[in-house]
Amino acid sequence: MNVKRVVSGLVLFPIVAILLILGNQYVVDIAIAAIAIMSIHEFYKAFRTAKKANPISWLGYIAAAMISLIHVVPRLWILKTIGILLPLSIIILFLYVITSNLKRNIQDIAITFFGIFYIVIFLMYISVIREDLENGAFLIWYVFFTAWGTDIFAYVIGKCFGKHHFTEISPHKTIEGCIGGIFGAILLTTLYTVACQFIFNIQFNYIIMISICFVLSLISQIGDLAASAVKRYTGIKDFSNLIPGHGGMLDRIDSIIFIAPFAYFLFMLI
Repeated sequence: MNVKRVVSGLVLFPIVAILLILGNQYVVDIAIAAIAIMSIHEFYKAFRTAKKANPISWLGYIAAAMISLIHVVPRLWILKTIGILLPLSIIILFLYVITSNLKRNIQDIAITFFGIFYIVIFLMYISVIREDLENGAFLIWYVFFTAWGTDIFAYVIGKCFGKHHFTEISPHKTIEGCIGGIFGAILLTTLYTVACQFIFNIQFNYIIMISICFVLSLISQIGDLAASAVKRYTGIKDFSNLIPGHGGMLDRIDSIIFIAPFAYFLFMLI
């Protein structure tokens, strides 16, 4: 058992809990923007160091910082604004290449835009779920409990019972661990649903929430493997050493990033 990983997790959980429970929407938006800036910095650094790419970092940082302003925009216009900003980002990137006399190239554009879409846009849905959905302050915890439950149980079950490896992207991942991760996520979110009903008097349909959790747990594991694929491609073990036992900020939130947008649209259905 990685002691540093456990200690870091025990420290991080109350920080996240205090932020989401006591923070208003602007505090949460600023915190998520800060996390996005740290994550996109790690992402660009990995490509810059290992692949000698030259992503246009300042645009990624600006995009990440704009999460802090997301609720300055009227609620009905949030998704429309995002829809406008994405093609605008593409135009800016190509203009930068054109005016730099090819000191930047298409690879740099691709990495820059991918970082914005993968990290900034996906992570933004954490704030949108919490503030813009009915009972969003309670729904947001399904994202975290699914990610954490999947990660913890997949790690433990994989360590204890894992025998069947299924991808070279992450050789330590096993089929047993993946199945254990799904059951762990369902267990944690079911307990949370019970707490919502009997402590907070919030009624969520158990069958629907378990079904959503099942889907999100699968997506969580895809997110983890996606980050592993990036690290394998760039030849790094972790995105940084920011969090002892976990690596970088992006290492810690890779599953949450993938879950958030899908959780938003699934929650919209209920």
